[in-house]
Amino acid sequence: MVQFTGVNHLAMVTGNMKATIRFWRDLLGMRLIAGLGRPGYRHYFFEISPQDMIAFFEWPHAEPIAEKDHGVPVRGPVAFDHVSIGVACDEDLWELKDRIEAAGIWVSEVMDHGFIHSIYSFDPNCIPIEFSAPVAGVDLRNHPQMHDTHPLPEALEGAEPQSGVWPASDKPTPAQERAVYPGEGRIFRENLDDKRCS
Repeated sequence: MVQFTGVNHLAMVTGNMKATIRFWRDLLGMRLIAGLGRPGYRHYFFEISPQDMIAFFEWPHAEPIAEKDHGVPVRGPVAFDHVSIGVACDEDLWELKDRIEAAGIWVSEVMDHGFIHSIYSFDPNCIPIEFSAPVAGVDLRNHPQMHDTHPLPEALEGAEPQSGVWPASDKPTPAQERAVYPGEGRIFRENLDDKRCS
């Protein structure tokens, strides 16, 4: 079974990397840990946690998305509602709420969702963001729950992945055929190799 380690990165888009850095690094406190760029293109990565990052492509003609409240249904093509970023405790929520309000940016009241407490806001690109703190004693990862009044039959099969739904992979890629092709960002490893030699 594949072992997932978290969200390596969510890739978002901005037309204004300066405002994006000021918000994600300087206001929220997330480290800017990597950046790629050339004329007409930037790709910067901010550290959410030791396992998770959020990244932004800066494209010259990109514009902020239309503001849409978190969780409000829409019609037509859609693929994204909001990003929820976990924090350790309610005290962190209150600190973020105070920081965001002091910056003159709208932020919601603290909301109780039973298993998390959350605040909601928007980044400079109008990306809807939520910050969520766990509620003590409610551990859905270790004790999953289903409270849908009309659950899908697939949901009633339980939390664990069901075998036999998809065809099994009976032809693993042989080691001699496993190729890794060049992509953006190889310079990070090249710089690391240069530092190891000095």
